[in-house]
Amino acid sequence: MTLFDSPDFEGHEGVHSFYDEKTGLKSIIAIHSTARGPAAGGCRMWDYSSAGAALTDALRLSRGMSYKNAMAELDLGGGKAVIIGDSRSQKTPALFEAFGRAVDSLGGRYWTAEDVGVSPADLESTRKTTRFVAGLEGHAAASGDPSPVTAEGVFRGVRLCVERALGRDLKGVHVAIQGVGHVGGYLAEKLHAAGAILTIADVNQPALNAVAAKTGATIVPTDAIFDVEADVFAPCALGGAISAATLPRLKARIIAGAANNQLADATIGQAVFERGVLYAPDYVINGGGIINVAAEIRGLEAGGAFDGDWVATKLDRLAQTLAEVIDQSIAEKRPANLVADEIARARIAAARA
Repeated sequence: MTLFDSPDFEGHEGVHSFYDEKTGLKSIIAIHSTARGPAAGGCRMWDYSSAGAALTDALRLSRGMSYKNAMAELDLGGGKAVIIGDSRSQKTPALFEAFGRAVDSLGGRYWTAEDVGVSPADLESTRKTTRFVAGLEGHAAASGDPSPVTAEGVFRGVRLCVERALGRDLKGVHVAIQGVGHVGGYLAEKLHAAGAILTIADVNQPALNAVAAKTGATIVPTDAIFDVEADVFAPCALGGAISAATLPRLKARIIAGAANNQLADATIGQAVFERGVLYAPDYVINGGGIINVAAEIRGLEAGGAFDGDWVATKLDRLAQTLAEVIDQSIAEKRPANLVADEIARARIAAARA
């Protein structure tokens, strides 16, 4: 099967591969759409099983960023970068400088930021070789780590879903969180402060211990998180958590989390809906981080400062958009992911026209 035949290709404007022999950089940058503005999306470093797996991830994530930016009503298109490698052992400043040269070669069609396996410190090296990087400190428009803002948006989304599906606030609601890294950890703290009961799982034991100490969360093995008797399942790790194998194990009436591409394939959304589970489309609920990054890009392009009020307004509007998607899904008796996809595609098509 060629790239153009892939079900994940879906009209990408460009798919670029980069190799740097000196640093060992192997990277793919996928640009799904620039109809609404320059493509923006983070860079993920992961030890993929194959180049094909890396390409599939880049394509799916890039398309998701187009939809996410459209649903957040940002003047940005969608793109994503992946670096093939073990982020625990293969990072070097030179590798991220080489990645910066790759980004710069695209002439501003793609802005990068952090994602799984990549930190602001890594991107400081990237900024040495390109200006098209956001989510850093050291200038007037700096937005910093977007993780807390992503977590705030997800927290609001979980609260909204609990109100819609359970008719109550978060106090005493049991939330099972899969993944307590940057975003999942912040989300756990916010849910704990609101009175929620937490069960958590992650491959990172120190992170689990730290979150449990702060929130009183119960720790379970990674695979056991799907079997927890919880009201809400919050996937905050890698994609594909909701699959034909895991969905029957879930007890939760709500799926709402920070991970990208939570549904393993296109058919799972229908299955979720038929089970009576309320699903918050991932690229709607987790749009807070890219809103934060967008504020930095706006400031950099205009030569101005970071506008926190603009971010707050966009976060409020994002919560309203999620409510509209959920309400339309309920009214039309259709899966929420299909409703969100249609709205996002329409917004991108309108911009292209």
